[in-house]
Amino acid sequence: MSATAASQPQSPRSRRSAQADGAFEPGPRPPRVIQSEATTEIPVHLLFRDDPDDPDGAAGVPLAPAVVRRRQGSGEQPRVTRRSTPYVTAPVARPVPDVDPALVARRARVLPGLAGVLGGCAGVAGCALSLWWAGVLPEPALRVTGLPWYEGAGLGAAQWASLAGSGAVGLFGFGGLARGRVGRAWVLTLFGRYRGTVRRTGLMWVNPLLLRRRVDVRLRHWRSEPMPAVDRGGVALRVVLLVVWRVKDPARASLAVEDHQEYLRECVEATTARVLSRLPADAFHEDGPTLRDADAVGAALTRALAADAEAVGVEVFSAQPTRIEYAPEVAAVMQRRRVAALDARHRDTVLTSVVDSVEDTVTRLTTRGLVELDDYERKALVKDLTVAFYTGHGEHR
Repeated sequence: MSATAASQPQSPRSRRSAQADGAFEPGPRPPRVIQSEATTEIPVHLLFRDDPDDPDGAAGVPLAPAVVRRRQGSGEQPRVTRRSTPYVTAPVARPVPDVDPALVARRARVLPGLAGVLGGCAGVAGCALSLWWAGVLPEPALRVTGLPWYEGAGLGAAQWASLAGSGAVGLFGFGGLARGRVGRAWVLTLFGRYRGTVRRTGLMWVNPLLLRRRVDVRLRHWRSEPMPAVDRGGVALRVVLLVVWRVKDPARASLAVEDHQEYLRECVEATTARVLSRLPADAFHEDGPTLRDADAVGAALTRALAADAEAVGVEVFSAQPTRIEYAPEVAAVMQRRRVAALDARHRDTVLTSVVDSVEDTVTRLTTRGLVELDDYERKALVKDLTVAFYTGHGEHR
């Protein structure tokens, strides 16, 4: 075997056959390369990502940029080829707001409204009897109640006690009556302590000593005003969002934060600025994710906003951008840049189509033997076809 042949690496099939014949001794495997006149070395593991015979176990592992080295003495600089990878917008982990653990939603104890009505009526009746006992009940009240005339014993201590007790019962009975509505909830507190949540509808009786906070738990939507933001390149934007949300935990929404609606507005502004800064508004000269993808941007906004609002009992269903546009101070410049990029992309597409058409035409003419061309005639034909096809594309624009 010559020295040149010995220096060439053996393929995996020939190496396995040599091992079967006993003519090959196992040892360290030399790096496999492809050699040619124009290129000195191109490692094979950079050309093929998955290789079952890779001794280094590099299959499936992200590879570093491959450097293709030119021939020495040619004066050409090394060219770096990079594998295009999609831009991943990974959110940065942030601490979750800590809420009072005592704010756990639970049902409050209430009575039917009939109990409050009966209690109030009993208190009024007790007051009337106490006044009749004291002999100070007015004559019209005697006729309405049907009580006989009684001279009475006067307003003594017993009469005053009976009158006070009956009045307290009446106040508690009628004062505790409340009306529950669909889509509303009551949050009850007693001296600053959370006592429960009421979601019942209709007439009910609630302890009048409890402080009631009414919370709207219906599905709601909020359309924001144009908010300032910047994209990944620092270009100023104006964004309008439509947020669909509702109060999931009335106790946290009313007690864990001063104003849950204002808290949600502030979270929307902060989340919008954070999410939109991960992507460019437009990719003028390359293909990649941009803020024009409303579904992807809306999904990212919804996830981030839902995580921020969950701590205060607010459930966010969707946060969709209805308008993303450049700020007025940069709108004209970016519009001209977008038009120029679209025009350049169109010209590139037309040129690619023309070159493919010329190549296909010349190949068909020569392979079918319709014409025989030398180098000069081939170049002239290519030139004429290119001008003709490009002119035809220009007329159809």
